[in-house]
Amino acid sequence: MRDTSPGTARVIEWGVAMRTLPGEAQCGDVHLVKPIASGVLLAVADGLGHGAEAAAAARAAVTALERHAGESPLALVERSHRALHGTRGAVLSLALVNRHERSLTWLGVGNVEGTLLYGTDGARRRRATLITRGGIVGSELPRLQPETLRVAPGDTLIFATDGIREGFAEGLPPEATPQQVADHILAQHGKGTDDALALVARFVSGAGPGG
Repeated sequence: MRDTSPGTARVIEWGVAMRTLPGEAQCGDVHLVKPIASGVLLAVADGLGHGAEAAAAARAAVTALERHAGESPLALVERSHRALHGTRGAVLSLALVNRHERSLTWLGVGNVEGTLLYGTDGARRRRATLITRGGIVGSELPRLQPETLRVAPGDTLIFATDGIREGFAEGLPPEATPQQVADHILAQHGKGTDDALALVARFVSGAGPGG
C-alpha cells in the first residue's frame, strides 16, 4: 500500500499481514497507519489475551491514537492509557514519522517488537531495535523515553506482535514490497498459538523537505 494522502504523499509504502488465533472470531492485534500534516503515525496494539475482549482493548487504543494523531508520542501513549481504563489492557508500540526532518520517533510499552532496517547507506548501522518498557497500557504505564532516529529512502520499519517468533527480520526476501515482506514474516514466523500481526513500512524517495 502507498500513502498518497494530501501533504504526506511519497512518505511511505506499507503492508500488513495478520492472523487470528484459530477458534476465535476476532483478532486482538490491531494496526494503525494515519497520515498527518507532518508525516505519518504508525502503531500496533496487542490486546492482552485473545478473543473479543482483547480485540476491544486493542481497538480502543488505536482509536485514541487516531483521534489525537497530531500529538507527541508520549501524549499519544497517555491518551491510549486513559482510553483503556476498565479494559483488560494492551501492549503498544508506535512510531511518528516526520517527513520534513526525515526522522522517526518511536516508543513501546510491552512486547510489540520494533525493528528499523537501514537501506544501502554503508555509513550507518545495519539496523536499530526499539527498546520497549515493561507495562500494560490501561493499568501499568512505565516511565517512557521516546527515541528519535534519522531515516532515509529504502529504510524499512517492522512492528511485530508476540504471535510472531523472534528472528523475523532475518532472511527477508530481497526487492520484496512491504506487503510481500509482511506476508513472508507471517508465513515463516507466525507461531499459530496466538493472534499475530506484522506491519511493514518502507520510506520512499521523496520523503523529506520538498516532498
